[in-house]
Amino acid sequence: MKDYLIRVITTNKEIRALAVKSTDIVKEAQERHQTTPVATAALGRVITGALLTGSLVKSGDEVVLKIEGTGPAGKIVADANQKGEVRGYIENPNLDLYQTDSGKLDVAKAVGAGELSLTKIMKMKEPYTGSVPLVSGEIGEDLTYYFTASEQVPSAVGLGVLVDTDLSVKAAGGFIIQLLPDASEETIQMLEYNLTKVKSVSKLIESGMTPEELLEELLGDMDYRIMARKDVEFKCRCSRERSFELIAGLGKEEIESTLAEQGEIEVRCHFCNNTYTFEKEDVETIISELEIEENEIPEVNTEEIIFEKENNK
Repeated sequence: MKDYLIRVITTNKEIRALAVKSTDIVKEAQERHQTTPVATAALGRVITGALLTGSLVKSGDEVVLKIEGTGPAGKIVADANQKGEVRGYIENPNLDLYQTDSGKLDVAKAVGAGELSLTKIMKMKEPYTGSVPLVSGEIGEDLTYYFTASEQVPSAVGLGVLVDTDLSVKAAGGFIIQLLPDASEETIQMLEYNLTKVKSVSKLIESGMTPEELLEELLGDMDYRIMARKDVEFKCRCSRERSFELIAGLGKEEIESTLAEQGEIEVRCHFCNNTYTFEKEDVETIISELEIEENEIPEVNTEEIIFEKENNK
């Protein structure tokens, strides 16, 4: 079963919900960044959370979910858009094996205290960033707090990543459930009860449960209408052309210094770990272009000069 996401609304218009299977995406992230089990779980939860949150924004917009904790994991970042494309990285992919007393991977210990921020990058508008303190470091609980405290939308977020004994990803997925303004007390109580029955999202995904079945588990007897269903994927926007522009932005002096020291220049993308290598000939092309820009003589509008002289007589 390919990774995909669904977004639904209950027919009584009291609940909006999303669910996603992200196993292949988290697996690709693990392979690209060579993460250890706890780092895989932490990064996978943030990537899955960004996927779900990115599907709440309008078409063309995107979100950047950032966890900045005091723990050894360091910064964890993922960005996603409404099309279901996501990418992400963790500052320390080589985390030690932290486990809870029950033997589960201890993501909270790896993350530590700190802050969760969510930036919405919108068309024709300035980006907006909301942030909240981390309440647990478990990511799902922190996102739940973000939606409730920062956006005033009562929500429940569940995120899970199951890592196999060979360090590969067995299952990953998650959900967001949000109460709409007209939600009744009966609906709220039913939802709270159903949430207590879901102990592990990742194990439900591993058992073969689809996003639709996951929402049926959470919404119980409530009927819902699927508003969107889409495939999701790990997709990075980096390219050799963008890396070329990045090097050019360093300036001639720094480029020449790096080239003299290393004989080439490498640019590595944080999000996907791709490396773009520029040999001496490539770098000299960049330097030549910079020299041309520096030596360009600005065009002079002779008509304006004549007009100014006549006015000053």
